[in-house]
Amino acid sequence: MGLFSNKKVQIFGVDVSSSAVKVLQLGKSGQTYKVEYYGIDSLPANAVVEKNITEVDRVSAAISNAVKKAGIKRKNAAIAVSGSAVITKTINMSSDLSEDEMEERLSLDANQYIPYPIEEVSLDFNVLGPMEDNPAMSHVLIACSRSENVEVCTEALEGAGLIPTIVDVESFAIEASFNEMAKSLNLGEDEIVALFDIGATTTTLHVMYKGRSIYTRDQAFGGKQLTDEIMQRYGLSMEEASLAKRQGGLPESYETEVLQSFKDSLVQQISRALQFFFSGTEFNNVDRIVLAGGTASIHDLDEMTSQQIGVPTQIANPIEGFELASRVDEMAMKEDAPALMTVIGLAMRTFD
Repeated sequence: MGLFSNKKVQIFGVDVSSSAVKVLQLGKSGQTYKVEYYGIDSLPANAVVEKNITEVDRVSAAISNAVKKAGIKRKNAAIAVSGSAVITKTINMSSDLSEDEMEERLSLDANQYIPYPIEEVSLDFNVLGPMEDNPAMSHVLIACSRSENVEVCTEALEGAGLIPTIVDVESFAIEASFNEMAKSLNLGEDEIVALFDIGATTTTLHVMYKGRSIYTRDQAFGGKQLTDEIMQRYGLSMEEASLAKRQGGLPESYETEVLQSFKDSLVQQISRALQFFFSGTEFNNVDRIVLAGGTASIHDLDEMTSQQIGVPTQIANPIEGFELASRVDEMAMKEDAPALMTVIGLAMRTFD
């Protein structure tokens, strides 16, 4: 199976993070998306490490549980591999070539673009459109990942009784979701947006410019560090600490002694990531920061980030303007919304 291949069937999205599996199915009425089904199930520690599935059986079980909770009946699913496991490159090819001819040409010339033998990788491509100054040539995006990275994703889906139909790239799924969300952000044509996806163990910066992700960087920092501190400080299990973090019930000292320190560290990580972006590119500023991922929901994190970094900051809401089916828990969707960027981008692939 190639990366981001599409067989034109009705699919739903499956997002496997380090702490949970999320599944989501979209419908569409005119230009309006509708969340038809949504489910989530937690993952045991170390089932996914640094965005890599390490315990396939446990991930399959969580996917199966999430699908059952959601009530999804479809079998065809889309899943994503981490951007850090994928090599992407934009090349130029003759616009006269058919897709089969492009595929054959890429297979022959693969050693020019990828550092692995062609038999060890999954390679796919997507025609982006003709070159502005030379319509006879087209921009073609190629993406490849070692076959083992793709296979572990398909095995996890198959273990849950699903049909792996699309293996996407996480950053592409987030890009698709962001572009839909951007309609409600009132972005200026040349605005540069720093989108921080703050997960349990990894924070990923995606810099978005004119509808494209122009820069991506992972940092080993996330919400699990807050969970670990709660466990150590208050003698709780991981499950108890995770629940208390979301629902409250911790001592009054938690806000000042634990949470504030974590927020300070997180804003420092955001600032540091931006400095890496500025030093490694021709850009020296961003116009807006958007915080996504489960950890983005921490109270006042957006205001604190805006004040300390000096850039307008808001929390991602990729379901803004979406309709919700009556079976979908509206409150749960709103609480989880910042963490839905990837799964929504995957679910949108059914309309490509």
